[in-house]
Amino acid sequence: MLSQLTIRNFAIVESLDLELAAGMTVISGETGAGKSIMLDALALALGDRAETGVVRTGAERAEIVASFNISGLPDATAWLQQQDLDQDGDCILRRVITREGRSRSYINGQPCPVTAIRTLADHLVDIHGQHEHQRLLKRDYHRTLLDEHAGQSKQAEQVRDSFQRWRRLDQELSSLTEQSAEQAARVQLLSYQTEELDQLGLRDGELSALEEEQKTLNSADDILHTGHQLLELTADAEQANCLSLLAHCEQLLHSLDVQSPALQQASEMLGSAQIQIEEASQEIRHYLDRVEVNPQRQQEVEERLTTIYDIARKHRVKPEDLVNFHAGLKQELDSLCRSDDELDLLAQAVAAARESYSKAAARLSRGRQKAARQLSKAVDAQLHELGMNDARFEVSLSPLPDERQGPHGLEEVEFLISANRGQPARPLGKVASGGELSRISLAIQVITAQTSATPTLIFDEVDVGIGGAIAEVVGRMLRELGERAQILCVTHQPQVASQGHQHLFVSKIAGDVHTHTRIRNLDKSDRVQEVARMLGGIDITERSVAHAREMLGFG
Repeated sequence: MLSQLTIRNFAIVESLDLELAAGMTVISGETGAGKSIMLDALALALGDRAETGVVRTGAERAEIVASFNISGLPDATAWLQQQDLDQDGDCILRRVITREGRSRSYINGQPCPVTAIRTLADHLVDIHGQHEHQRLLKRDYHRTLLDEHAGQSKQAEQVRDSFQRWRRLDQELSSLTEQSAEQAARVQLLSYQTEELDQLGLRDGELSALEEEQKTLNSADDILHTGHQLLELTADAEQANCLSLLAHCEQLLHSLDVQSPALQQASEMLGSAQIQIEEASQEIRHYLDRVEVNPQRQQEVEERLTTIYDIARKHRVKPEDLVNFHAGLKQELDSLCRSDDELDLLAQAVAAARESYSKAAARLSRGRQKAARQLSKAVDAQLHELGMNDARFEVSLSPLPDERQGPHGLEEVEFLISANRGQPARPLGKVASGGELSRISLAIQVITAQTSATPTLIFDEVDVGIGGAIAEVVGRMLRELGERAQILCVTHQPQVASQGHQHLFVSKIAGDVHTHTRIRNLDKSDRVQEVARMLGGIDITERSVAHAREMLGFG
């Protein structure tokens, strides 16, 4: 429940510290005194949008702090624990708004986005505004009220999520199906091209090896002739060759009987040259061993190269890029083939999502049908108490055709009313007058509040347009709600005010420079005076005081 509300520099409130109790608390005061300011401030603490101009004139910022005791609220406690904001059964919401229009929000001292506060606020407070009856003209609101009354808000959210997932998957399937039709020709072409390149079987590096081999085969005679000449010049000639000449040079150096570092280095270089000549001769010999005049192999290589060049020209790529081109074609073909597999899997996912939506929507429909009967009966009873004895309220559930079923389920929800006996039930906006609509709205709000899990319920002038005995009935209804929940009720009706467990009085004080709003908790004597004022206006008579004492049960 809401245990304390602190307001600083908000509208015409300079400073307010208000402690709130359980039960039904009524809030009254003269018109224009600022009765709704407290509720407006609380709404800001609960995440409402901050409008410019809410900061009191002369102040730099407004601040609202709302303290809640949530020891008996497992959902709110669990949410705070998930956000790591739990504080031993307390929840303190703080909102700071600067004159420039910037605002900051806090939960238990930690900065939080307004969206987070709004989510938490759903577990803490339920506000019924004075214009609630206008919302009854919207059928979407009928569906929301019915689901809340049935305790199916989470089920309705599941239906919306299931529908959105089904639609998203179905759109993906449609898009992929269109792509698949366009890709069929591409797959056929890729299959042909890939098969041709598979048969070619070109390996990485094969082209350069074939081109090198072709050069060797084409020049085999010249290579062998020149190679044998090289062998003779280096080592194989019977007379003078490179090795014999180097050996002779080394002998001449050794014949010099001179110890010189330069000559020693020259001798080493000659020895190294002999080794290199020998190794070079061996490499030439090994190479020549692999060279042969082979017209058959030469023809095979040339035919292989011709095939490679022809296919490269056909695909308009360089021969050296053919291997990578082949790999790219295979990758694209594999991707398109996987798309067919994905198409099958996606079709299965769509069917499963459709089935999930249908089951969730069917559960929601069953709950709505049961709740619709209960709500119709309960609202009828309340309307009779509110003086509409011949009224008949009906919650209509109209099944939707398959093509119109959507995120809100399988049926359209609408509230119907027959204000007079013997007349068919028709939509509220076409039948009910303004006063009747206010009573219907109040009856629905009282009924839905009885099943609400929210511990604090706020009624802001919901009794507008009624009076006398009907207002007394409304007061009793709200007091009964106050036995199980905390009720804050802004009212102009003395019959309602007299039913409160507590009474707050709002007054406006005009100073030399500024006007201030003050809220105080009335004791018994003050309550009698305030109810008497509400009964008789400015002039309070002994009769109105006596009537007020009787209404309050003070004897």
